Amino acid sequence: MAPLEFQRTYRNLKRYRQIIGVLVKYGFGEILDRMNIATYLQIGRKKLFKRQQELAALSYAQRIRLALEELGPTFVKMGQIMSTRPFLIPVDLVVELTKLQDEVAPFGFEDVQTIVHAELGQPIVELFSVFGEKPIASASLSQVHRAVTQAGDDVAVKVQRPNVRQVMEKDMSILHDLAILLDRYVPEIRQFDPVAIVDELWKTTKQEIDFTVEARNLDVFTLNFIDDDRIFLPKVFWDLTATRVLTLEFIDGIKISEIEKLKEAGIDPEVITRIGGQLVAKEVFEDGFFHADPHPGNLFALKGNRIAPIDFGMMGKLSPTMLELISDLLVAGTSQDSRRLVRVFQNYELISDDANVAALEADLTTFLHHFHRIPLAKLDMRSLLGEGFGILTTHSIQIPTELMMLGKAITTYEEVARHLYPEYDFISELMPAIEKLASRKFKPSNIVSDVGGYLIDLRDLVVNFPFELRRITRKLRKGELSIAFQHRGLERFIAEMEKSSNRIAFSLIIAALIIGSSLVMTRQFGLTVYGIPVLGLIGYLTAGFLGLWLVIAILRSGKL
Repeated sequence: MAPLEFQRTYRNLKRYRQIIGVLVKYGFGEILDRMNIATYLQIGRKKLFKRQQELAALSYAQRIRLALEELGPTFVKMGQIMSTRPFLIPVDLVVELTKLQDEVAPFGFEDVQTIVHAELGQPIVELFSVFGEKPIASASLSQVHRAVTQAGDDVAVKVQRPNVRQVMEKDMSILHDLAILLDRYVPEIRQFDPVAIVDELWKTTKQEIDFTVEARNLDVFTLNFIDDDRIFLPKVFWDLTATRVLTLEFIDGIKISEIEKLKEAGIDPEVITRIGGQLVAKEVFEDGFFHADPHPGNLFALKGNRIAPIDFGMMGKLSPTMLELISDLLVAGTSQDSRRLVRVFQNYELISDDANVAALEADLTTFLHHFHRIPLAKLDMRSLLGEGFGILTTHSIQIPTELMMLGKAITTYEEVARHLYPEYDFISELMPAIEKLASRKFKPSNIVSDVGGYLIDLRDLVVNFPFELRRITRKLRKGELSIAFQHRGLERFIAEMEKSSNRIAFSLIIAALIIGSSLVMTRQFGLTVYGIPVLGLIGYLTAGFLGLWLVIAILRSGKL
Protein backbone atom coordinates (compact mmCIF):
# COMPACT_ATOMS: atom_id res chain seq x y z
CA MET A 1 0.00 0.00 0.00
CA ALA A 2 2.98 2.30 -0.09
CA PRO A 3 3.57 5.14 -0.68
CA LEU A 4 0.67 6.21 1.57
CA GLU A 5 1.85 6.92 5.10
CA PHE A 6 -0.50 5.05 7.42
CA GLN A 7 0.33 7.02 10.56
CA ARG A 8 -0.62 10.22 8.78
CA THR A 9 -3.67 8.56 7.21
CA TYR A 10 -5.06 7.39 10.54
CA ARG A 11 -4.39 10.79 12.11
CA ASN A 12 -6.52 12.43 9.40
CA LEU A 13 -9.14 9.67 9.27
CA LYS A 14 -11.99 11.89 10.48
CA ARG A 15 -11.26 14.51 7.85
CA TYR A 16 -10.88 11.76 5.22
CA ARG A 17 -14.38 10.56 6.05
CA GLN A 18 -15.77 14.10 5.77
CA ILE A 19 -14.15 14.63 2.37
CA ILE A 20 -15.25 11.24 1.07
CA GLY A 21 -18.78 11.82 2.37
CA VAL A 22 -19.06 15.09 0.45
CA LEU A 23 -17.64 13.55 -2.73
CA VAL A 24 -20.11 10.65 -2.51
CA LYS A 25 -22.93 13.11 -1.86
CA TYR A 26 -22.18 14.87 -5.14
CA GLY A 27 -21.98 11.68 -7.16
CA PHE A 28 -18.26 10.82 -7.29
CA GLY A 29 -18.52 7.47 -5.49
CA GLU A 30 -17.59 5.47 -8.58
CA ILE A 31 -14.25 7.24 -8.91
CA LEU A 32 -13.57 6.71 -5.20
CA ASP A 33 -14.38 3.03 -5.65
CA ARG A 34 -11.89 2.78 -8.51
CA MET A 35 -9.28 4.48 -6.30
CA ASN A 36 -9.62 1.60 -3.80
CA ILE A 37 -10.27 4.07 -0.99
CA ALA A 38 -12.00 1.48 1.20
CA THR A 39 -8.88 -0.68 1.29
CA TYR A 40 -6.47 2.15 2.07
CA LEU A 41 -8.58 3.62 4.85
CA GLN A 42 -9.42 0.17 6.24
CA ILE A 43 -13.16 0.76 6.19
CA GLY A 44 -15.94 -1.29 4.67
CA ARG A 45 -17.12 -0.39 1.18
CA LYS A 46 -20.79 -0.52 2.18
CA LYS A 47 -20.10 1.86 5.03
CA LEU A 48 -18.11 4.11 2.75
CA PHE A 49 -20.81 4.35 0.11
CA LYS A 50 -23.91 4.17 2.29
CA ARG A 51 -24.87 7.78 1.46
CA GLN A 52 -27.19 8.20 -1.47
CA GLN A 53 -26.14 10.31 -4.42
CA GLU A 54 -27.84 13.69 -4.40
CA LEU A 55 -28.22 16.50 -6.91
CA ALA A 56 -27.86 14.04 -9.80
CA ALA A 57 -29.55 16.48 -12.19
CA LEU A 58 -26.60 18.89 -12.00
CA SER A 59 -23.68 18.74 -14.43
CA TYR A 60 -20.40 17.25 -13.25
CA ALA A 61 -18.81 20.73 -13.26
CA GLN A 62 -21.55 22.15 -11.03
CA ARG A 63 -21.23 19.20 -8.66
CA ILE A 64 -17.46 19.72 -8.43
CA ARG A 65 -17.94 23.41 -7.61
CA LEU A 66 -20.57 22.70 -4.93
CA ALA A 67 -18.39 19.97 -3.41
CA LEU A 68 -15.37 22.28 -3.22
CA GLU A 69 -17.44 25.02 -1.56
CA GLU A 70 -18.75 22.57 1.03
CA LEU A 71 -15.29 21.19 1.77
CA GLY A 72 -13.94 24.55 2.91
CA PRO A 73 -11.10 27.04 2.31
CA THR A 74 -8.43 24.61 1.10
CA PHE A 75 -10.64 23.20 -1.61
CA VAL A 76 -12.10 26.59 -2.55
CA LYS A 77 -8.57 27.89 -3.00
CA MET A 78 -7.65 24.79 -4.99
CA GLY A 79 -10.59 25.43 -7.33
CA GLN A 80 -9.66 29.07 -7.73
CA ILE A 81 -6.08 28.20 -8.61
CA MET A 82 -7.22 25.45 -11.00
CA SER A 83 -9.41 28.04 -12.75
CA THR A 84 -6.18 29.86 -13.60
CA ARG A 85 -5.06 26.71 -15.48
CA PRO A 86 -7.83 26.78 -18.13
CA PHE A 87 -5.84 24.66 -20.57
CA LEU A 88 -5.44 21.72 -18.23
CA ILE A 89 -9.11 21.16 -17.48
CA PRO A 90 -12.30 21.25 -19.58
CA VAL A 91 -13.73 24.66 -20.46
CA ASP A 92 -17.09 24.02 -18.75
CA LEU A 93 -15.26 23.16 -15.53
CA VAL A 94 -13.19 26.36 -15.77
CA VAL A 95 -16.40 28.40 -16.10
CA GLU A 96 -17.85 26.76 -12.98
CA LEU A 97 -14.66 27.14 -10.93
CA THR A 98 -14.62 30.88 -11.64
CA LYS A 99 -17.98 31.02 -9.83
CA LEU A 100 -16.54 29.66 -6.59
CA GLN A 101 -17.89 31.71 -3.73
CA ASP A 102 -15.16 33.14 -1.54
CA GLU A 103 -17.59 35.11 0.63
CA VAL A 104 -17.94 33.38 3.99
CA ALA A 105 -19.16 34.38 7.42
CA PRO A 106 -16.62 36.53 9.32
CA PHE A 107 -14.90 35.26 12.44
CA GLY A 108 -15.23 36.99 15.78
CA PHE A 109 -13.48 40.20 16.78
CA GLU A 110 -11.93 38.47 19.81
CA ASP A 111 -10.00 36.21 17.42
CA VAL A 112 -8.96 39.28 15.41
CA GLN A 113 -7.56 40.89 18.56
CA THR A 114 -5.74 37.70 19.54
CA ILE A 115 -4.13 37.23 16.11
CA VAL A 116 -3.08 40.88 15.75
CA HIS A 117 -1.55 40.86 19.25
CA ALA A 118 0.27 37.58 18.62
CA GLU A 119 1.65 38.73 15.24
CA LEU A 120 2.51 42.35 16.00
CA GLY A 121 3.41 42.04 19.67
CA GLN A 122 0.99 44.67 20.94
CA PRO A 123 -2.78 44.89 21.46
CA ILE A 124 -4.93 46.60 18.83
CA VAL A 125 -5.68 49.63 21.01
CA GLU A 126 -1.96 50.46 21.18
CA LEU A 127 -1.34 49.98 17.46
CA PHE A 128 -4.42 51.73 16.05
CA SER A 129 -6.40 54.75 17.16
CA VAL A 130 -9.48 53.37 15.42
CA PHE A 131 -10.18 49.76 14.43
CA GLY A 132 -13.53 48.74 12.97
CA GLU A 133 -14.89 45.65 14.69
CA LYS A 134 -17.04 44.73 11.68
CA PRO A 135 -15.02 43.58 8.64
CA ILE A 136 -15.55 45.32 5.31
CA ALA A 137 -14.78 42.06 3.44
CA SER A 138 -14.61 38.40 4.43
CA ALA A 139 -13.13 35.51 2.42
CA SER A 140 -12.11 31.91 2.98
CA LEU A 141 -8.56 32.74 4.12
CA SER A 142 -8.90 36.15 5.74
CA GLN A 143 -11.04 39.18 6.38
CA VAL A 144 -10.36 42.92 6.08
CA HIS A 145 -11.00 45.63 8.66
CA ARG A 146 -10.79 49.37 8.15
CA ALA A 147 -8.63 51.15 10.72
CA VAL A 148 -6.63 54.29 11.49
CA THR A 149 -3.03 54.11 12.70
CA GLN A 150 -1.73 56.03 15.67
CA ALA A 151 -0.12 58.41 13.14
CA GLY A 152 -3.52 59.08 11.54
CA ASP A 153 -3.16 56.99 8.37
CA ASP A 154 -6.35 55.45 6.96
CA VAL A 155 -5.56 51.76 6.41
CA ALA A 156 -7.05 48.38 5.54
CA VAL A 157 -5.94 45.55 7.85
CA LYS A 158 -6.10 42.03 6.45
CA VAL A 159 -6.26 39.38 9.19
CA GLN A 160 -5.89 35.66 8.54
CA ARG A 161 -8.51 33.25 9.81
CA PRO A 162 -7.58 31.25 12.94
CA ASN A 163 -5.78 27.94 12.31
CA VAL A 164 -5.94 28.30 8.51
CA ARG A 165 -2.40 26.94 8.02
CA GLN A 166 -3.02 23.86 10.19
CA VAL A 167 -6.29 23.06 8.41
CA MET A 168 -4.73 23.53 4.98
CA GLU A 169 -1.69 21.40 5.83
CA LYS A 170 -3.96 18.54 6.88
CA ASP A 171 -6.13 18.92 3.77
CA MET A 172 -3.09 19.09 1.51
CA SER A 173 -1.68 15.86 2.94
CA ILE A 174 -5.04 14.21 2.22
CA LEU A 175 -5.13 15.70 -1.30
CA HIS A 176 -1.62 14.35 -1.92
CA ASP A 177 -2.72 10.85 -0.89
CA LEU A 178 -5.82 11.07 -3.10
CA ALA A 179 -3.67 12.28 -6.02
CA ILE A 180 -1.42 9.23 -5.61
CA LEU A 181 -4.44 6.93 -5.70
CA LEU A 182 -5.87 8.73 -8.74
CA ASP A 183 -2.59 8.33 -10.56
CA ARG A 184 -2.41 4.66 -9.62
CA TYR A 185 -5.97 3.50 -10.27
CA VAL A 186 -7.57 5.97 -12.73
CA PRO A 187 -5.43 5.85 -15.91
CA GLU A 188 -7.30 8.62 -17.77
CA ILE A 189 -6.29 11.09 -15.05
CA ARG A 190 -2.54 10.41 -15.32
CA GLN A 191 -2.03 12.75 -18.28
CA PHE A 192 -2.85 15.66 -15.95
CA ASP A 193 -0.22 14.52 -13.39
CA PRO A 194 -2.45 14.97 -10.30
CA VAL A 195 0.45 14.65 -7.84
CA ALA A 196 2.34 17.50 -9.52
CA ILE A 197 -0.82 19.62 -9.56
CA VAL A 198 -1.33 19.14 -5.81
CA ASP A 199 2.34 19.90 -5.09
CA GLU A 200 2.14 23.08 -7.14
CA LEU A 201 -1.14 24.00 -5.45
CA TRP A 202 0.45 23.69 -2.01
CA LYS A 203 3.44 25.76 -3.12
CA THR A 204 1.14 28.53 -4.35
CA THR A 205 -1.12 28.32 -1.29
CA LYS A 206 1.79 28.58 1.15
CA GLN A 207 2.73 31.87 -0.46
CA GLU A 208 -0.84 33.17 -0.21
CA ILE A 209 -1.12 32.41 3.52
CA ASP A 210 2.13 34.26 4.22
CA PHE A 211 1.11 37.90 4.02
CA THR A 212 4.72 39.09 3.99
CA VAL A 213 5.03 37.51 0.53
CA GLU A 214 2.07 39.56 -0.68
CA ALA A 215 3.62 42.68 0.84
CA ARG A 216 6.93 42.06 -0.97
CA ASN A 217 5.03 41.45 -4.23
CA LEU A 218 3.33 44.81 -3.83
CA ASP A 219 6.64 46.57 -3.14
CA VAL A 220 8.20 45.09 -6.30
CA PHE A 221 5.13 45.99 -8.35
CA THR A 222 5.27 49.53 -6.99
CA LEU A 223 8.92 49.92 -8.03
CA ASN A 224 8.04 48.78 -11.55
CA PHE A 225 5.44 51.56 -11.85
CA ILE A 226 7.08 54.17 -9.65
CA ASP A 227 7.04 56.84 -12.38
CA ASP A 228 3.58 56.04 -13.73
CA ASP A 229 0.83 58.17 -12.16
CA ARG A 230 -1.92 56.33 -14.08
CA ILE A 231 -1.83 53.54 -11.51
CA PHE A 232 -2.31 53.84 -7.75
CA LEU A 233 -0.64 51.22 -5.58
CA PRO A 234 -1.27 51.22 -1.82
CA LYS A 235 1.61 51.71 0.59
CA VAL A 236 2.65 48.77 2.79
CA PHE A 237 2.91 49.56 6.51
CA TRP A 238 5.70 47.12 7.31
CA ASP A 239 5.69 47.89 11.06
CA LEU A 240 2.06 46.70 11.12
CA THR A 241 2.58 43.67 8.86
CA ALA A 242 3.48 40.07 9.71
CA THR A 243 2.79 36.55 8.46
CA ARG A 244 -0.92 36.65 9.38
CA VAL A 245 -1.56 40.42 9.37
CA LEU A 246 -1.18 42.78 6.41
CA THR A 247 -1.71 46.53 6.73
CA LEU A 248 -2.07 48.61 3.56
CA GLU A 249 -3.08 52.11 2.69
CA PHE A 250 -6.87 52.22 2.33
CA ILE A 251 -8.19 52.61 -1.23
CA ASP A 252 -11.41 54.58 -1.50
CA GLY A 253 -12.27 53.62 -5.05
CA ILE A 254 -15.02 52.16 -7.21
CA LYS A 255 -15.01 48.58 -8.44
CA ILE A 256 -14.11 48.60 -12.10
CA SER A 257 -17.19 46.50 -12.93
CA GLU A 258 -19.61 49.17 -11.63
CA ILE A 259 -19.81 51.19 -14.85
CA GLU A 260 -22.67 53.51 -13.82
CA LYS A 261 -20.89 54.52 -10.60
CA LEU A 262 -17.72 55.14 -12.62
CA LYS A 263 -19.56 57.53 -14.93
CA GLU A 264 -21.24 59.31 -12.01
CA ALA A 265 -17.79 59.91 -10.49
CA GLY A 266 -16.49 61.38 -13.77
CA ILE A 267 -14.38 58.33 -14.63
CA ASP A 268 -14.33 57.48 -18.35
CA PRO A 269 -14.62 53.69 -18.94
CA GLU A 270 -12.94 53.98 -22.37
CA VAL A 271 -9.95 55.85 -20.97
CA ILE A 272 -9.68 53.42 -18.05
CA THR A 273 -9.77 50.49 -20.47
CA ARG A 274 -7.00 51.89 -22.69
CA ILE A 275 -4.82 52.72 -19.70
CA GLY A 276 -5.39 49.23 -18.31
CA GLY A 277 -4.31 47.63 -21.59
CA GLN A 278 -1.09 49.65 -21.63
CA LEU A 279 -0.33 48.78 -18.01
CA VAL A 280 -0.92 45.08 -18.71
CA ALA A 281 1.43 45.22 -21.70
CA LYS A 282 4.16 46.71 -19.52
CA GLU A 283 3.80 44.38 -16.54
CA VAL A 284 3.74 41.24 -18.71
CA PHE A 285 6.08 41.86 -21.65
CA GLU A 286 8.51 44.35 -20.12
CA ASP A 287 8.65 43.57 -16.40
CA GLY A 288 7.75 39.88 -16.51
CA PHE A 289 5.88 40.34 -13.22
CA PHE A 290 2.12 40.52 -13.48
CA HIS A 291 -1.07 40.39 -11.42
CA ALA A 292 -2.31 36.82 -12.00
CA ASP A 293 -5.79 37.24 -10.50
CA PRO A 294 -7.19 40.39 -12.16
CA HIS A 295 -10.91 39.70 -11.73
CA PRO A 296 -13.17 42.78 -11.36
CA GLY A 297 -13.26 42.47 -7.56
CA ASN A 298 -9.49 43.08 -7.45
CA LEU A 299 -9.52 46.21 -9.66
CA PHE A 300 -10.69 49.64 -8.55
CA ALA A 301 -10.82 52.99 -10.34
CA LEU A 302 -10.10 56.38 -8.81
CA LYS A 303 -10.94 59.92 -9.90
CA GLY A 304 -8.61 61.18 -12.57
CA ASN A 305 -8.95 57.89 -14.46
CA ARG A 306 -6.46 56.03 -12.29
CA ILE A 307 -6.45 52.28 -11.80
CA ALA A 308 -5.90 50.74 -8.35
CA PRO A 309 -5.35 46.95 -8.25
CA ILE A 310 -5.52 45.07 -4.94
CA ASP A 311 -4.69 41.57 -3.64
CA PHE A 312 -1.16 40.73 -4.71
CA GLY A 313 -1.10 37.22 -3.24
CA MET A 314 -1.17 35.52 -6.64
CA MET A 315 1.45 36.97 -8.98
CA GLY A 316 2.94 35.64 -12.21
CA LYS A 317 6.69 35.74 -12.65
CA LEU A 318 8.31 35.31 -16.06
CA SER A 319 12.01 34.43 -15.97
CA PRO A 320 14.35 35.63 -18.74
CA THR A 321 14.20 32.11 -20.22
CA MET A 322 10.40 32.18 -20.19
CA LEU A 323 10.32 35.62 -21.83
CA GLU A 324 12.70 34.32 -24.48
CA LEU A 325 10.42 31.31 -25.03
CA ILE A 326 7.43 33.63 -25.45
CA SER A 327 9.46 35.75 -27.86
CA ASP A 328 10.45 32.73 -29.98
CA LEU A 329 6.85 31.47 -30.06
CA LEU A 330 5.57 34.89 -31.13
CA VAL A 331 8.19 35.26 -33.88
CA ALA A 332 7.40 31.79 -35.26
CA GLY A 333 3.66 32.31 -34.93
CA THR A 334 3.50 35.71 -36.62
CA SER A 335 5.61 34.37 -39.50
CA GLN A 336 3.19 31.43 -39.98
CA ASP A 337 6.08 29.00 -39.57
CA SER A 338 4.72 25.83 -37.95
CA ARG A 339 8.01 23.96 -38.44
CA ARG A 340 9.82 26.67 -36.52
CA LEU A 341 7.23 26.45 -33.74
CA VAL A 342 7.97 22.73 -33.41
CA ARG A 343 11.70 23.47 -33.20
CA VAL A 344 11.04 25.99 -30.44
CA PHE A 345 9.24 23.29 -28.42
CA GLN A 346 12.13 20.93 -29.03
CA ASN A 347 14.82 23.49 -28.15
CA TYR A 348 13.15 24.22 -24.81
CA GLU A 349 12.63 20.48 -24.15
CA LEU A 350 8.86 20.84 -23.94
CA ILE A 351 8.17 17.90 -26.24
CA SER A 352 9.01 14.24 -25.68
CA ASP A 353 11.37 12.37 -27.99
CA ASP A 354 8.63 9.95 -29.10
CA ALA A 355 6.11 12.67 -29.99
CA ASN A 356 4.51 12.59 -33.43
CA VAL A 357 6.22 15.70 -34.81
CA ALA A 358 4.54 15.47 -38.20
CA ALA A 359 1.04 15.41 -36.66
CA LEU A 360 1.93 18.31 -34.36
CA GLU A 361 3.23 20.37 -37.27
CA ALA A 362 0.05 19.63 -39.24
CA ASP A 363 -2.18 20.74 -36.35
CA LEU A 364 -0.13 23.91 -35.85
CA THR A 365 -0.35 24.71 -39.57
CA THR A 366 -4.15 24.42 -39.42
CA PHE A 367 -4.24 26.57 -36.29
CA LEU A 368 -2.09 29.33 -37.81
CA HIS A 369 -4.15 29.41 -41.01
CA HIS A 370 -7.33 29.52 -38.95
CA PHE A 371 -6.36 32.86 -37.43
CA HIS A 372 -4.35 34.19 -40.38
CA ARG A 373 -5.40 37.61 -41.73
CA ILE A 374 -8.27 37.98 -39.27
CA PRO A 375 -8.42 41.62 -38.09
CA LEU A 376 -7.02 41.94 -34.60
CA ALA A 377 -10.20 43.59 -33.38
CA LYS A 378 -12.15 40.43 -34.29
CA LEU A 379 -9.79 38.02 -32.55
CA ASP A 380 -11.00 36.54 -29.29
CA MET A 381 -8.05 35.97 -26.97
CA ARG A 382 -9.81 33.17 -25.09
CA SER A 383 -10.55 31.29 -28.31
CA LEU A 384 -7.04 31.91 -29.65
CA LEU A 385 -5.27 30.70 -26.52
CA GLY A 386 -7.80 27.95 -25.86
CA GLU A 387 -7.33 26.37 -29.28
CA GLY A 388 -3.55 26.80 -29.16
CA PHE A 389 -3.15 25.24 -25.73
CA GLY A 390 -5.62 22.53 -26.71
CA ILE A 391 -3.22 21.44 -29.46
CA LEU A 392 -0.34 21.40 -27.01
CA THR A 393 -2.32 19.30 -24.54
CA THR A 394 -3.35 16.84 -27.28
CA HIS A 395 0.30 16.27 -28.17
CA SER A 396 1.39 16.05 -24.50
CA ILE A 397 3.58 19.14 -24.71
CA GLN A 398 4.62 20.27 -21.25
CA ILE A 399 3.06 23.68 -20.74
CA PRO A 400 5.05 25.74 -18.19
CA THR A 401 2.98 26.93 -15.25
CA GLU A 402 3.95 30.54 -15.94
CA LEU A 403 2.46 30.33 -19.43
CA MET A 404 -0.80 28.93 -18.08
CA MET A 405 -1.05 31.72 -15.52
CA LEU A 406 -0.28 34.27 -18.22
CA GLY A 407 -2.94 32.82 -20.52
CA LYS A 408 -5.55 32.99 -17.76
CA ALA A 409 -4.55 36.54 -16.79
CA ILE A 410 -4.63 37.79 -20.39
CA THR A 411 -8.07 36.30 -21.06
CA THR A 412 -9.40 37.77 -17.81
CA TYR A 413 -7.98 41.21 -18.66
CA GLU A 414 -9.63 40.99 -22.08
CA GLU A 415 -13.02 40.08 -20.57
CA VAL A 416 -12.81 42.99 -18.12
CA ALA A 417 -11.83 45.35 -20.95
CA ARG A 418 -14.71 44.27 -23.17
CA HIS A 419 -17.15 44.72 -20.29
CA LEU A 420 -15.92 48.29 -19.78
CA TYR A 421 -15.61 49.24 -23.45
CA PRO A 422 -16.91 46.60 -25.93
CA GLU A 423 -15.22 48.24 -28.95
CA TYR A 424 -11.77 48.01 -27.38
CA ASP A 425 -9.13 46.11 -29.39
CA PHE A 426 -7.07 44.57 -26.61
CA ILE A 427 -4.74 42.58 -28.86
CA SER A 428 -3.80 45.69 -30.87
CA GLU A 429 -2.91 47.39 -27.58
CA LEU A 430 -0.55 44.54 -26.76
CA MET A 431 1.13 44.35 -30.18
CA PRO A 432 3.76 47.11 -29.66
CA ALA A 433 4.96 45.44 -26.46
CA ILE A 434 4.91 42.03 -28.16
CA GLU A 435 6.97 43.32 -31.10
CA LYS A 436 9.39 44.98 -28.70
CA LEU A 437 9.79 41.70 -26.81
CA ALA A 438 10.32 39.77 -30.04
CA SER A 439 13.01 42.20 -31.23
CA ARG A 440 14.76 42.34 -27.86
CA LYS A 441 16.95 39.30 -28.55
CA PHE A 442 18.24 40.91 -31.77
CA LYS A 443 19.53 44.05 -30.08
CA PRO A 444 23.32 44.36 -30.47
CA SER A 445 23.83 44.68 -26.71
CA ASN A 446 21.88 41.47 -26.06
CA ILE A 447 23.73 39.63 -28.84
CA VAL A 448 27.09 40.68 -27.37
CA SER A 449 25.90 39.58 -23.92
CA ASP A 450 24.77 36.19 -25.25
CA VAL A 451 28.04 35.64 -27.13
CA GLY A 452 29.97 36.55 -23.99
CA GLY A 453 27.97 33.99 -22.02
CA TYR A 454 28.63 31.30 -24.63
CA LEU A 455 32.38 32.06 -24.54
CA ILE A 456 32.41 31.75 -20.75
CA ASP A 457 30.60 28.39 -21.00
CA LEU A 458 33.08 27.24 -23.65
CA ARG A 459 36.02 28.31 -21.53
CA ASP A 460 34.60 26.42 -18.50
CA LEU A 461 34.10 23.32 -20.67
CA VAL A 462 37.70 23.39 -21.94
CA VAL A 463 39.16 23.98 -18.46
CA ASN A 464 37.02 21.42 -16.64
CA PHE A 465 36.95 18.66 -19.25
CA PRO A 466 40.38 17.08 -18.40
CA PHE A 467 39.50 16.99 -14.70
CA GLU A 468 36.06 15.45 -15.33
CA LEU A 469 37.59 12.89 -17.71
CA ARG A 470 40.19 11.88 -15.08
CA ARG A 471 37.44 11.59 -12.45
CA ILE A 472 35.35 9.32 -14.68
CA THR A 473 38.39 7.16 -15.53
CA ARG A 474 39.29 6.85 -11.83
CA LYS A 475 35.76 5.71 -10.97
CA LEU A 476 35.85 3.16 -13.79
CA ARG A 477 39.12 1.71 -12.47
CA LYS A 478 37.71 1.44 -8.94
CA GLY A 479 34.43 -0.03 -10.15
CA GLU A 480 32.50 2.87 -8.60
CA LEU A 481 30.74 3.91 -11.80
CA SER A 482 27.35 2.34 -12.33
CA ILE A 483 24.37 2.89 -14.58
CA ALA A 484 20.88 2.82 -13.08
CA PHE A 485 17.90 1.76 -15.18
CA GLN A 486 14.37 2.66 -14.17
CA HIS A 487 11.30 1.19 -15.81
CA ARG A 488 8.47 3.68 -15.33
CA GLY A 489 5.01 2.35 -14.59
CA LEU A 490 6.16 -0.75 -12.69
CA GLU A 491 5.31 0.65 -9.24
CA ARG A 492 1.72 -0.54 -9.27
CA PHE A 493 2.69 -3.96 -10.65
CA ILE A 494 5.36 -4.38 -7.95
CA ALA A 495 2.90 -3.33 -5.23
CA GLU A 496 0.31 -5.85 -6.45
CA MET A 497 2.98 -8.59 -6.67
CA GLU A 498 4.11 -7.84 -3.12
CA LYS A 499 0.50 -8.04 -1.92
CA SER A 500 -0.04 -11.35 -3.72
CA SER A 501 3.25 -12.76 -2.40
CA ASN A 502 2.32 -11.76 1.16
CA ARG A 503 -1.06 -13.51 0.85
CA ILE A 504 0.54 -16.66 -0.55
CA ALA A 505 3.09 -16.69 2.28
CA PHE A 506 0.26 -16.12 4.77
CA SER A 507 -1.68 -19.04 3.26
CA LEU A 508 1.38 -21.33 3.49
CA ILE A 509 1.80 -20.46 7.17
CA ILE A 510 -1.87 -21.29 7.79
CA ALA A 511 -1.52 -24.59 5.86
CA ALA A 512 1.62 -25.46 7.85
CA LEU A 513 -0.22 -24.79 11.13
CA ILE A 514 -3.10 -27.03 10.08
CA ILE A 515 -0.80 -29.88 8.99
CA GLY A 516 1.37 -29.58 12.11
CA SER A 517 -1.66 -29.50 14.39
CA SER A 518 -3.10 -32.54 12.64
CA LEU A 519 0.14 -34.48 13.25
CA VAL A 520 0.08 -33.47 16.93
CA MET A 521 -3.56 -34.61 17.17
CA THR A 522 -2.91 -38.00 15.60
CA ARG A 523 0.13 -38.73 17.77
CA GLN A 524 -1.41 -37.42 21.00
CA PHE A 525 1.73 -35.35 21.67
CA GLY A 526 2.13 -33.25 24.83
CA LEU A 527 -0.43 -32.07 27.40
CA THR A 528 -4.01 -33.22 26.73
CA VAL A 529 -7.41 -32.02 27.93
CA TYR A 530 -10.25 -34.55 27.67
CA GLY A 531 -7.94 -36.52 25.43
CA ILE A 532 -7.30 -33.62 23.07
CA PRO A 533 -3.67 -32.38 22.74
CA VAL A 534 -3.54 -28.71 23.84
CA LEU A 535 -0.75 -27.86 21.37
CA GLY A 536 -2.79 -29.18 18.44
CA LEU A 537 -5.88 -27.29 19.58
CA ILE A 538 -3.93 -24.03 19.82
CA GLY A 539 -2.57 -24.64 16.33
CA TYR A 540 -6.05 -25.18 14.90
CA LEU A 541 -7.42 -22.05 16.62
CA THR A 542 -4.50 -19.95 15.40
CA ALA A 543 -4.87 -21.23 11.84
CA GLY A 544 -8.62 -20.55 11.95
CA PHE A 545 -8.11 -17.00 13.23
CA LEU A 546 -5.44 -16.23 10.61
CA GLY A 547 -7.55 -17.78 7.85
CA LEU A 548 -10.59 -15.69 8.82
CA TRP A 549 -8.40 -12.57 8.89
CA LEU A 550 -7.10 -13.35 5.38
CA VAL A 551 -10.62 -13.90 4.00
CA ILE A 552 -11.87 -10.62 5.50
CA ALA A 553 -8.91 -8.74 4.03
CA ILE A 554 -9.57 -10.19 0.57
CA LEU A 555 -13.29 -9.39 0.76
CA ARG A 556 -12.65 -5.81 1.91
CA SER A 557 -10.25 -5.24 -0.96
CA GLY A 558 -13.06 -6.03 -3.39
CA LYS A 559 -10.86 -8.55 -5.24
CA LEU A 560 -12.07 -12.00 -4.31
